[in-house]
Amino acid sequence: MSAGGGTKAILAALGANLAIAVAKFVAFLFTGSSSMLAESVHSVADSGNQALLMLGGKRAAKRSTRKHPFGYGRERYFYAFVVAVVLFTIGALFSLYEGWHKIADPQPVESPIWAFAVLIFAIVAEGFSFRTAIKESSAIKGDHSWVAFIRRAKAPELPVVLLEDFGALIGLVFALFGVTMAVVTGNGAWDGVGSLAIGVLLAVIAIILATETKSLLIGESATPEMEDKICAALEAAPEVSRVIHLRTLHLGPEELLVAAKIAVEHDDTAGEVARGIDEAERRIREAVPMARVIYLEPDLYRADAASGQRTGA
Repeated sequence: MSAGGGTKAILAALGANLAIAVAKFVAFLFTGSSSMLAESVHSVADSGNQALLMLGGKRAAKRSTRKHPFGYGRERYFYAFVVAVVLFTIGALFSLYEGWHKIADPQPVESPIWAFAVLIFAIVAEGFSFRTAIKESSAIKGDHSWVAFIRRAKAPELPVVLLEDFGALIGLVFALFGVTMAVVTGNGAWDGVGSLAIGVLLAVIAIILATETKSLLIGESATPEMEDKICAALEAAPEVSRVIHLRTLHLGPEELLVAAKIAVEHDDTAGEVARGIDEAERRIREAVPMARVIYLEPDLYRADAASGQRTGA
C-alpha cells in the first residue's frame, strides 16, 4: 500500500481499537452496561475494518493478468465498501438492538467507575488515532475542506479511517452520556438511549462510506484540474492540433487510464502522427505521473458550423 493509502493511520487505528475493545468488554463484564457492550462491538468491528483495508491494499498490489489486464487496483475500493457494510450490519444494527432491549428492560449500571475509567481511556486512545489520521490526511488534503477531501479522495483508506475515528469519538461521548445519566437518575433506560445514539451514528457513517466507495467502484474520472493538465500536455505536442475529446478513469487510487481523440493535420504522414502520439504520451506521463495506461486516437478536426461544437471528422 502506498503512502497515499495511509498505512500509518490504519495501523494506529488498529492498535487503538484492539486495546479499546478489550478494555470496553472488561468494563461491560463489571457493569452490565448496554452502551459499553455496544461500544465493545463497535471497536471489534472497527478492528476488523482496519484489517480489511490492509488486505485490500495487499491484494491491489498484485500484477495484472490476462483475465484482469488493468490490474487489481480497485480491490482497495471493494474492501472499503465491505468496511461500510460491516460497520452497518455489525456495529449499527447490534447497537440499535441493544439500545431497544435496554430501554424495554432497563437494568442498573453496576460498578460505574469501571465504565468511566474505560471510556476516558478510550477517548484518549481514539484521540491519538484520530490525530494520526488527520496528520496523514493533511499532507494530501491541500486547500480543500474536510468534507470535500472525503468526497474527492481516490484512495479510500484515509477517509474511512477518518470517519471511523470521528464516529468512535462521538460514540464514546454518547456512551459516557448514557452511563452518566443512568447512574445519576438510577434509570437504566438512559444506558439504552446511549446505545441507540451510537447505532444511529454508525448507520449514518456507514451510509456515507457506502455512497462514496460505490462511486469509486463504478468508476470515477480524474479531477477537473488533472484533466486540464492532460489536455495542456497533449496540445503542447507540435503534431497535435487540439484535443477533440478526453475520457479518464481511475483503475485504482494511484493508476489512471487516459483515452483521447486528438486532432492532427490532414497532410501529416503516418510516421509523423506516430511520433506525435509518442511525444504526447511522454508529456502526459510527465504532467500526470499516475497516467499509467494511455490510448490516443488520431483524427481530423472540423468545426460544426450549425452548433459550434467540435467533432471528429
